[in-house]
Amino acid sequence: MELLNDMALFVEVVKVRSFRRAAEALGMPNSTLSRRISGLEKAIGLRLLHRTTRKLELTEAGQLYFDRCKRIVEEARLAHEQLGEMLAQPSGLLRVSMPVDFANVYLAPLIAEFAGNYPGISFDFDLTPRQVDLVSEPVDVVIRMGEPATSNLIARKLTTLRRGLYASPGYLQRFGTPRQPSDLVKHECLRLRTPRPDNWILSTAGETIEVEIAGRFQLNSVGMLRRLAMLDQGIAVLAEGIAAEDLASGALCRVLPKWQSSSIAVYALTETRLLPAKTQRFIEFLRERLVDA
Repeated sequence: MELLNDMALFVEVVKVRSFRRAAEALGMPNSTLSRRISGLEKAIGLRLLHRTTRKLELTEAGQLYFDRCKRIVEEARLAHEQLGEMLAQPSGLLRVSMPVDFANVYLAPLIAEFAGNYPGISFDFDLTPRQVDLVSEPVDVVIRMGEPATSNLIARKLTTLRRGLYASPGYLQRFGTPRQPSDLVKHECLRLRTPRPDNWILSTAGETIEVEIAGRFQLNSVGMLRRLAMLDQGIAVLAEGIAAEDLASGALCRVLPKWQSSSIAVYALTETRLLPAKTQRFIEFLRERLVDA
């Protein structure tokens, strides 16, 4: 890499026929530039330039080297420019796996905006909560809620979702409204399939408690959890954004409004840190837009 850099310095010196002017154009000390060219000549084993107090001339070997290097340096410059354009306006197929409920509520409007910003990108979305093998499956990025199950992947945190307790007016009318967390033991609690489905962690004003709960329903779909809550089947822990529309319409009510359930982090998982421009831009865009989720 240093040899390529020295080639570029040599080309610049020859173009302006002056170490001083080349150093000014490159923004480096004249002595440093001279030392780098001398090092290049030593590495090649041939003198490339005749230096006098009045002018700078190419040797025969220098002329041959310059003709070759000029094309190489120009190709490198064009490659960098093209990559810069690709990074600014990436293109290609972006394949993303993400949870259906999070995608519908949080990501759909953001994806529409992102697609408008980058018309060269096409999309293939797999809406599923299953564990995806990024090595063997054709997926660029996986979006998942909760702490990553494996440390083999690169996890980039997108946002943290605030969660609360919700139930339908019909359920609360029939079974009563809990007044304190300990009342939840008497209620039908709709449980998301987690390592500890029978425990809810609730917090308020500097106090955090763990509550044992029970219920007939345990499942792995937030959307189904929400629907069961709307159908008077029990109390559910939902992200505020997912419950917002139902709360506004009156289909759901906030239960124990002074208490928050434990927040849940959302991650973008990739196989490697070195990402194509399309994937890099997508993750950066979501991180910026999901800050206040």
